[in-house]
Amino acid sequence: MRFSVAMPEELLVRFDQLVARRGLAKNRSEVVRDLVRDALVEDECATPGMEVVGTLTIVFDHHANDLQEKLHAIQHDYFEYIVSSMHVHLDAHRCLEVIVLRGETGLVQDIANLILGTKGVKNGRLVVTTTGHAL
Repeated sequence: MRFSVAMPEELLVRFDQLVARRGLAKNRSEVVRDLVRDALVEDECATPGMEVVGTLTIVFDHHANDLQEKLHAIQHDYFEYIVSSMHVHLDAHRCLEVIVLRGETGLVQDIANLILGTKGVKNGRLVVTTTGHAL
């Protein structure tokens, strides 16, 4: 189905730059479809009761007091929602960990916030997508 979109010229110029950065196989229509899909997934992930999968990526100093034990304890407390994790040594002090979570959207966010709020975690981000199923 076709439809028209009106927008200010400056916004269209910036959009065309985005289309160009996305590569040769992309055109305005495909990028609009991508953006709409992303917005719909984001909206679905924010709906209470939806099942989501997410990757929580954190960076921390492994020398921080009892931090690894605290992170392991949280993961063991919520083991049924943690699909997998990967630990990477960035340098002599810093580690990166990627934790894959699956569960109800609010619970996944709560677990991520618990981990992100643990003293010694320097920074991190949760990225979620929908499984398409309500719980």
